[in-house]
Amino acid sequence: MKERDFQDFFAMCRARAIMQALEEDRYDGDLTTLATIDPGQTGCGVIRAKAPGVIAGIAVVEQVFRGIDPGVSVTPVVGDGEKVTAGDTVLEVCGGMASLLVAERTALNFMQRMSGIATRTRAFAEKISHTEAKILDTRKTAPGLRYFDKEAVRIGGGRNHRFGLFDLVLIKDNHIDASGGVAQAIERAQCYLARRGVTVKIEVEVRSLDELRSALGAGLDIVLLDNFSVEGLASAVALAREHSPKVEVEASGNVGLHNVAAIAETGVDFISVGELTHTVTALDLSMTIRFD
Repeated sequence: MKERDFQDFFAMCRARAIMQALEEDRYDGDLTTLATIDPGQTGCGVIRAKAPGVIAGIAVVEQVFRGIDPGVSVTPVVGDGEKVTAGDTVLEVCGGMASLLVAERTALNFMQRMSGIATRTRAFAEKISHTEAKILDTRKTAPGLRYFDKEAVRIGGGRNHRFGLFDLVLIKDNHIDASGGVAQAIERAQCYLARRGVTVKIEVEVRSLDELRSALGAGLDIVLLDNFSVEGLASAVALAREHSPKVEVEASGNVGLHNVAAIAETGVDFISVGELTHTVTALDLSMTIRFD
């Protein structure tokens, strides 16, 4: 898939998820707003942070409000990736009062989740900023929200790993066992890609130094060291660099803020952290309405 195709696919995922979220909330109408708000009434809403964190989702909020009413104006006060403290204004939205009230919760839901992910990602990235290692996300995302989760990781200072099953060959333990071994699984993948004329990287998960040697001998682009100790990671990185300096090394498994710096200091290129998106604490945000 070409880069342009990827961008079109991501845009489709975002638009479809936003419209689905709006539809599940209002269905055939916001009864409270219809009953209490004059259709011609206008006003503004101010979204503020109620806790410190990193903001993510400005463009998503804008798309949510304009999905309800293209005439709503959105004026950001801070940008994606910027830190805020409690009480800081994030953005202002102005337009029809009914439109603001209908879109409010959906907009906040997206931004709170994305900002929570960005905040956690920033904490990990800052822990390893003295090294060359980069934080990666995983596919452990909320169903239907992968675009938003991964975009939030990127905004927070992490890197996106594969988006789905289609943009990287990632040979994991079950693939290896079912194929009869590391070398056999890699050979099968190489042959398949060659037959299809597909150019993507091959990454292989290894569980021991013996599997690492087999993987390096068979040829690959990225090696994933799963659940290695810090000492084991250092040995594996040295072996990989000696055998093939161009092979990138990723560490995963049991990674937390308490040990991510030590893992980064072993010389790995990437550290994948599942908790960024599978255990999310939303950043507390609220919207206050100002009536015209």
